[in-house]
Amino acid sequence: MSITAKELAKKLNLSETAISMALNNKPGVSTSTRQLVIKAAEEAGYDFTKLKNSDSLNGSIYVIFYKTHNAILSYTPIFDELYQGVKEECQKRKIGTKIIHFYEKTDSLDECFAELRGSDCLGIILVGTEITKEVCQKFIDLHIPLTLMDTYFESLDCNSVLINNSQGAYIATEYLISISGTQPGYLQSSYPIYNFAARQEGYFKAIKENGMSKSRSIIHKLAPSIEDAMGDMLEIIDDGAEIARCYFADNDIIAIGALKAFKLRGYRIPEDIAIIGFDNISECRVVEPSLTTMDVPRLFIGQTAAKQLIEQITTKMLHCCKTEVSTKMIKRLSHCL
Repeated sequence: MSITAKELAKKLNLSETAISMALNNKPGVSTSTRQLVIKAAEEAGYDFTKLKNSDSLNGSIYVIFYKTHNAILSYTPIFDELYQGVKEECQKRKIGTKIIHFYEKTDSLDECFAELRGSDCLGIILVGTEITKEVCQKFIDLHIPLTLMDTYFESLDCNSVLINNSQGAYIATEYLISISGTQPGYLQSSYPIYNFAARQEGYFKAIKENGMSKSRSIIHKLAPSIEDAMGDMLEIIDDGAEIARCYFADNDIIAIGALKAFKLRGYRIPEDIAIIGFDNISECRVVEPSLTTMDVPRLFIGQTAAKQLIEQITTKMLHCCKTEVSTKMIKRLSHCL
């Protein structure tokens, strides 16, 4: 049987009022006292699900960027825009927002959880681009309202908002087939994440539906940074690997790195090789030639995640939802044949 607030007050030699204020993130107790109460409550098995008054929005939504290898999240403009969408939606409801950058290799989950317990956290938007299912479950077990952004796990019971990755890759691949009449190659990230796995699924779906063989696909694995992708692609070319007439790339960073490598080795873009990327980052407009890509409405994704979380905080949601936001093609010069 879990400890009660009254028993906790007696154990810590504090008033029941102080215990209540600490547990419910109310003003009137010091930060050190709040943290002391939260830690003792956790150790004694206090039932935190009894907290969080759904009628009160006094507090902040915490946006946590969970970084494993930082290979993807190191490109900050994409994630700045996601956060801006969250912030704009929260401002409409006069809810504060705070950011936590969590680095798996150096930071402690226990300390992060203690900070959340002892703070004014109303709910969490967990940017899980690089996160594992097991770590995500630990955040869910905090019993703080949570929305997972930019990834999805079939077996986890939580709300998720993300790109429709498979749809975007399918559209890009099918378009390359329609304009080239040949089987597109695939510039694949050497770092596996959910988004890239879903894009691979869309790529192969388009290949299959157009009567082409999956086994005949030319696939090059490249690191997801411009310089490293360029280096990897140069090595592939110099090793004499077969080169496709056109390519779909897991993201724009990989596409731009490969594009630079092809040009260094004398290939003309798009006359010899056409390329379509994914994300529509700002560099797509200035690279030569400009990069055709799949546009991701990042501001809208952030706004949608915030709306979903606020609804979870203010109402009793009986079911979790997976929300996938569609992409659209931005045609520039790298695809013209």
